[in-house]
Amino acid sequence: MHESASIETGDLIEPLCRMGLLRVGETASVTPLTGGVSSDISLVEAGGRRFCVKRALPRLKVAALWEAPVERNAAEAAYMRTVARWLPRAVPRVLGEDARAGWFAMDYLAPADHRLWKTQLLAGIVEPDFAAAVGRDLAIVHARSAADPDVPAAFANDCTFEAIRIEPYLRATGRAHPELASRFDELAQTTFTTKRALVHGDVSPKNILQGPAGPVFLDAECATFGDPAFDLAFCLNHLLLKGAREGADRRRYNAAFSALAGAYLAGVDWEGADGLEARVAELLPALFLARVDGKSPVEYLTRESERVAVRQCAAPLIADPPRRLMDVADAWSRTR
Repeated sequence: MHESASIETGDLIEPLCRMGLLRVGETASVTPLTGGVSSDISLVEAGGRRFCVKRALPRLKVAALWEAPVERNAAEAAYMRTVARWLPRAVPRVLGEDARAGWFAMDYLAPADHRLWKTQLLAGIVEPDFAAAVGRDLAIVHARSAADPDVPAAFANDCTFEAIRIEPYLRATGRAHPELASRFDELAQTTFTTKRALVHGDVSPKNILQGPAGPVFLDAECATFGDPAFDLAFCLNHLLLKGAREGADRRRYNAAFSALAGAYLAGVDWEGADGLEARVAELLPALFLARVDGKSPVEYLTRESERVAVRQCAAPLIADPPRRLMDVADAWSRTR
């Protein structure tokens, strides 16, 4: 994370006091951090303690107009608390929440022993064993939440999921490709109406740390009770995208793709693994195209030739969807 200048220390004093993380009259050092487009986040140092505070923004920091409900901040804190019941090493610990000001506080995980997976992947450090751990842990969260009768009502966040995932990734990309618009509408409808498990909604390498005990999942602002296929497709998509850069060795990213998908599917027990895989394989090419032509294109595909390759691979698979994930990976391997 890098420093920013968007948050003033004074903005945080009252919320921190209400959360019990700062005593009246106690001083605090606040360092704004960046790393995403949807929130303000800062490192706070006070009384020898270090922790992060986060607040969702009503308008995301992207080129296209993209607004989203700020209530997603509470959904993220709830996700971390819920997942901590089943897999405490996989999420930061929530230290406090101030609903009035829209902030919550969580553990600060130092970069020295919590490497950002995105940084590693972009540097060509591709470890299939870690990818498999991501798939395994994601399946655990989905399985445990699918069996928990309290989760559906606690994460009834359809409005947020529509605003921050369905619209910018599926509907907007369909408008950019009118010849595929009906298929994007179908995918949006299936994804929005399938309700099986607790969905993180942003399982991206930029939100996954390589911690000492395994993956740590961050930024669960989109958390909702929905289709677990979205989480798996969203994460696998980034392994394809890293291999879209000119000069990247796609075979290495495909190995991580296979490891993650295999570990995840081995843990599916809440529904038939074949049916879930088919939904993922159908959705994945649409998300692939969305990251070059939707509202949130990835920043590292800077050459038009890279974006053209994504389009050439994705469009036929959207029109005639496969049912197996390796069919998607194989199609990408053949695209140049």
